[in-house]
Amino acid sequence: MAGNNGGPWGGGGGNSDDDRPGGGNRGSNGGGPRGPRGDGAQIPEIDELVKKGQERLRVLMGGKGGGGGTGGNGGGGGGPALTRGTIGLGVLGAIILWGMASFYTVAPEEQSVELFLGEYSATGNPGLNFAPWPLVTAEVLPVTREQTEDIGSRVDSGLMLTTDENIIDIDFQVVWNINDPAKYLFNLAEARETIRAVSESAMREVIARNELAPILNRDRQVIADEAQQLIQGTLDAYDSGVNIVRLNLDKADPPREVIDSFREVQAAEQERDRLERQADAYANRVTAGARGEAASQLEQAEAYRAQQVNEAQGEAARFTSVLEEYAKAPEVTRKRLYLETMERVFGDVDKIILESDLGGAGGQGVVPYLPLNELRRGAAGGNN
Repeated sequence: MAGNNGGPWGGGGGNSDDDRPGGGNRGSNGGGPRGPRGDGAQIPEIDELVKKGQERLRVLMGGKGGGGGTGGNGGGGGGPALTRGTIGLGVLGAIILWGMASFYTVAPEEQSVELFLGEYSATGNPGLNFAPWPLVTAEVLPVTREQTEDIGSRVDSGLMLTTDENIIDIDFQVVWNINDPAKYLFNLAEARETIRAVSESAMREVIARNELAPILNRDRQVIADEAQQLIQGTLDAYDSGVNIVRLNLDKADPPREVIDSFREVQAAEQERDRLERQADAYANRVTAGARGEAASQLEQAEAYRAQQVNEAQGEAARFTSVLEEYAKAPEVTRKRLYLETMERVFGDVDKIILESDLGGAGGQGVVPYLPLNELRRGAAGGNN
């Protein structure tokens, strides 16, 4: 009697009249997948499945299969038999897929971090790299590309307090890149958020150490440099593998509520600075002129002093020589001095000479006539 006595893995037992190889009832409920033997096989064991796989691999590699009734039409196999070509194509496809997953390319501006079972193994350089998947995986990071974080653009995030207790609105931009991919990948869970938080904290610390006026007028670059150094130091302490390229201080203004009044004060300060510069220029110009005039006066005074000293020395020498001559001949010297003095006194004036005996006894009582008016007119005409 044909019946379903073999369960899901084959037909009934010894009462079957079908002695064909791989016998078993192929009736309505007797069919189904069968093992290599047709005598009512039990559920295959794992060892048997492994042996079958090894046998097929040997067949693929050109060897001969072992026993077990695997050839030809023996056994009621549950599907078409695998050929060498089919298995070869499958293996080749698997190798190609594995190679595609294992080889990767790193661009010139990138570096890769290779992980062996999730742990850091090596750093890949630009070019073609090999990481045998799935044991080794790779994370490619852009190390030279500059990335930016804009801080202060959100509402109230840029309001900071100065050391003189004034509020200032700061907008700045942090430009950074990756200088150590391994540290960046493993030591920072949220890299961008960490950089933003560190940058904002550093800027608040720097602003808190400075007064409002210098920040707004002339110390912006100093503030930016100081904040950049503080950010870099903090990130280095985190061992983050991040390099701060530069910090751009985009805006440093008072709050919007007082910015108009502050700009008026700032304009007045600029006008004051302009007037101070003009005053300094005028003072420098006047001072230079006064110094030149003083130097000229000093030179003239020095020349006059030298002249007076020389003249005095000459007069003293002349007086000494006259004294020596006077000691030798007093009368002659007095007469000579008198004549020299008269010559100096009357040398450049008009003179009228009257003889001593004029009007005396020899003159027979004649009174001399002096034409003073003509002499005065002549003297006046000569002066003109």
